[in-house]
Amino acid sequence: MTAPHPPTDLAPWLTLHAYDSVQARGRHGNTPLLHAAWRGEAAIVEALLAAGADLRATNDDGNNALWMACVSADAALVERLVRAGVPLDHRNATGATALMYAASSGKPDIVRTLLALGADAGLRTQDDFSALDMAADADSLRLLRRA
Repeated sequence: MTAPHPPTDLAPWLTLHAYDSVQARGRHGNTPLLHAAWRGEAAIVEALLAAGADLRATNDDGNNALWMACVSADAALVERLVRAGVPLDHRNATGATALMYAASSGKPDIVRTLLALGADAGLRTQDDFSALDMAADADSLRLLRRA
């Protein structure tokens, strides 16, 4: 059985980024949803969600679309993905969550957004680090101390 064709408006984007379907895997195991989230392309993310992109997909490092949206530092996109059903407290291959990434990368607006959405600040990595332990800036540190 072949995969359904993507909506017409997605086809050029998929082709440009060497994906042959909405569920395809590309470089580093990224799906189109992960790739678009990483680039902060909210309109493409919306189209991919409408086309049935896998909300639980992860890349070779075990990171999901939420983690990738945190890289783009787009708080509205982070919120949209969580509301669409992307797991908020997903752990990657090392046990790190999107909240831990945001804290360690000095992205307090993303830390604030994730906490407001209910991210668990008490989770720890395989090496026993929490988001608080990883906070790279004073604002994130303050937010996590209050969490």
